[in-house]
Amino acid sequence: MSAYKIEAGTAQHIGNRPQQNDRVALLTSPSAPGYVLAVLADGNNSPVGSDQALLTSKHLFDQFRVGDVPSLPRLKELLAAIVLEAHQVIKMNPIAASAQPHCALALLVLTPAGQAVWAHAGEARVYRFSGETSVGRSNDSAYIAHLVQDDKVPLEAARKHRGSRLLSNVLGNSFKAPFVTLETHEGLAPGDAFLLCSDGLWQCFADQELAAAVARNTPRRAAERLIGKAAERAQGKGDNCTMAIIKFVAPAPPAAR
Repeated sequence: MSAYKIEAGTAQHIGNRPQQNDRVALLTSPSAPGYVLAVLADGNNSPVGSDQALLTSKHLFDQFRVGDVPSLPRLKELLAAIVLEAHQVIKMNPIAASAQPHCALALLVLTPAGQAVWAHAGEARVYRFSGETSVGRSNDSAYIAHLVQDDKVPLEAARKHRGSRLLSNVLGNSFKAPFVTLETHEGLAPGDAFLLCSDGLWQCFADQELAAAVARNTPRRAAERLIGKAAERAQGKGDNCTMAIIKFVAPAPPAAR
């Protein structure tokens, strides 16, 4: 039995954009009892890429068969497969030739054994918190190293990859397959938390601000406060703002007889 219970929620705000291109969901699967998959897709031109990323995530998670013991390598393979399959399907969409429905993707799977595996491609982020401390977050360092070491891209050009159609690390890019960064953590305990979010949120906050907001509030209340503050700081230029919050809290003590 887990020594914690999970409190979780998702939230979105359109910001100052004409439409909502992001998608977010918390998924369970009958073939993986006790497992939870969080999906956040950050679309840039249309919701087509984000919709497909969500559909592919649900499809492959529903097909995933767990063994007797949770396997972190198999879960990492699952998340990598979701990113690459969604990328291929997005590229085959007839809209892709003109609209370029690219999206960034963040994924997190939790096991009944207190383990977490997460992946990201592009500017969608995964944060891990312990209490009010941000103890880790996804970033572009691995992708920049990949561009320099494997693709022989000059360091300065690699650092500016977001502005290059050729080097941009997104799903649906016809020039380059997405680079998937994978991480794991074991021993989840009360006080730990995860935040998946689009750049419409994280670009408005320091890491510690996000950690404190999640730690001090329920997921719903944290989302309301973060969205409100992001809109204030964006000053009328806010992007789509999307997040999933997962908190691990101590279970209530049994009632006295």
